[in-house]
Amino acid sequence: MPQPSFVAAIPAAAPEVARAHFAARLAFETDCADVHEALKSGQPDFVLLEVRGPGAYARGHVPGALNLPYREMTEERLSAWPQETLFVVYCAGPHCNGADRGALRLSELGRKVKLMLGGLTGWADEGFPLATGTEPGQL
Repeated sequence: MPQPSFVAAIPAAAPEVARAHFAARLAFETDCADVHEALKSGQPDFVLLEVRGPGAYARGHVPGALNLPYREMTEERLSAWPQETLFVVYCAGPHCNGADRGALRLSELGRKVKLMLGGLTGWADEGFPLATGTEPGQL
């Protein structure tokens, strides 16, 4: 009998375990395409935050994103939004943990948060436009 491939060598999780795992991941993450569609609608039901510094933000960011570096996230800064506001955070991309730091900080402050997978790199990979300068811009 042939040896199983590296894929099959470790058995897949039971369907009910896989369902719980993937449902949990979606509670923490969203993707660039879903963010793009929500922004394109003109009525997103979340606040998109770029958590890199102002210089990086000015060089290029997702249109509509506000710049709030994770180190500057405080109760005072967040008081502009109702407590039930959902925040979506992103940074440069998969090589950067700024979005994770931002998501951690927001959750420590009692705020709902999701991470946009891929960050700015993922956004560009999808072919979506960037805004430049210090203003959020629009999609």
